[in-house]
Amino acid sequence: MQFLVGLLLGAIIAFLAYRVHSLSPGGAFAAVFIGAIVFGLGGLSWAILLLTFFITSTALTRAFKKRKQALNEKFSKGGQRDAGQVFGNGGAATLFVMLYFFFPGALWPWLGFAAALASVNADTWATELGVLNPTQPRMITDLRKRVEKGTSGGVSLWGTGAALLGASVIGTLAALLAPSVVEASAIDLWIIFSLVTISGLLGSLFDSLLGATVQAMYFCPADQKETEKHPLHTCGTPTIHTRGWKWLDNDWVNFSCGTFGVLIALAIYAGLAGIL
Repeated sequence: MQFLVGLLLGAIIAFLAYRVHSLSPGGAFAAVFIGAIVFGLGGLSWAILLLTFFITSTALTRAFKKRKQALNEKFSKGGQRDAGQVFGNGGAATLFVMLYFFFPGALWPWLGFAAALASVNADTWATELGVLNPTQPRMITDLRKRVEKGTSGGVSLWGTGAALLGASVIGTLAALLAPSVVEASAIDLWIIFSLVTISGLLGSLFDSLLGATVQAMYFCPADQKETEKHPLHTCGTPTIHTRGWKWLDNDWVNFSCGTFGVLIALAIYAGLAGIL
């Protein structure tokens, strides 16, 4: 019954998001699938974290739209998320909801789920708010090098601050809504908050590192611009592969972002478990 309720709620939210052009048809079906699993196997607390990521990221994508319009040529996809983006952002988190079904008494599936969402939320906030920074960002692999706004691998204090805030939002909810296996002491809640927030921030920075090194990047000979778009640029000109692994597009980078956050969270948790 809970799974059916999750399926219904996921369908309603996906339909509304589709109607306001936040999801493509494929993205809506993917959202229904993920929503059904998260609510059906996890429950309300898990669904709240997922909805927080979806609602805040969608709102930030739509906010300041005119100011960010000129940067659309940099990104592989627009604000309407397709199935690849939905699974890229939510795939790692969904896996840990499924693991929780098999390990209902353990805390680590919750931490993995929260860390994955904190990472992609931090990355989204950094991307959507970082481009509003008044100065040009610097390349994460060479902080002396200034790059154009929207360049993959570019970082700034503004963007990093936004990433930290985005991760802390999920971290706060992860602490407050933690499963009953956690003792509700201030120390326990503080540990969960810190662990998830730090993991989320590091996950977003790993995303930037991939963007600066191995993510597939292309070049538009007509506009003389580097871009993630392929096979055609915004102007309609075929783009040329210049660097990175061709298979590692932005969707896989987002999935890697969430996965890296999970690994950091579980590594810290394992270390703390051996100490406490």
